[in-house]
Amino acid sequence: MSLTYKHGVYMADTARVLGDVQVGNDVTFWYGAAVRGDVAPIVIGDRTNVQDNAVIHCDSGIPNIIGSDVVIGHAAMVHGAEVGDGSLIGMQATVLGQARIGKGCLIAAGAVVRPGMEVPDGMVVMGLPGKIVRETTDNEMKYMAWLAKHYVELAQLHATQTDHPRVKPWDGNQDPARTIEHPAPPPLYD
Repeated sequence: MSLTYKHGVYMADTARVLGDVQVGNDVTFWYGAAVRGDVAPIVIGDRTNVQDNAVIHCDSGIPNIIGSDVVIGHAAMVHGAEVGDGSLIGMQATVLGQARIGKGCLIAAGAVVRPGMEVPDGMVVMGLPGKIVRETTDNEMKYMAWLAKHYVELAQLHATQTDHPRVKPWDGNQDPARTIEHPAPPPLYD
């Protein structure tokens, strides 16, 4: 299994990305993030950030498709869903199987998006279970766009301040579509 990425990917030393995962330019994986494409593919667009302790996984055979400029907040979970460009999945929010989040949506901290829920472009979801409560404001849209860009800049800073061997250097010259092979885990049984 391998991670296929373009250039400028940052992976913190405690992040783990494995399986069938395709990653765009300038994507960042922060401390404790887990991205598991072991039962279905995961596609992540340019400049998306997967923050500390967030989890991206799939239902068997159901891929995760995450757009560009998406913010996946601290300890959030996206599980077998689609997330449109420029959306924000808030801290500890959960997006469950086969949900579809449109472009420019804000899923509030702690919200739970039910399996199969469709969220149109530019909407805010809050609550447990999550409900569409209103449209995103212009200020929220600007903030979400800024946040995606900000995490690319933060990654450049973090990449220059650590010498851990798993941190991918930020040199901007990586070969497009380069593949990193992850070592196989030791056998569970003899």
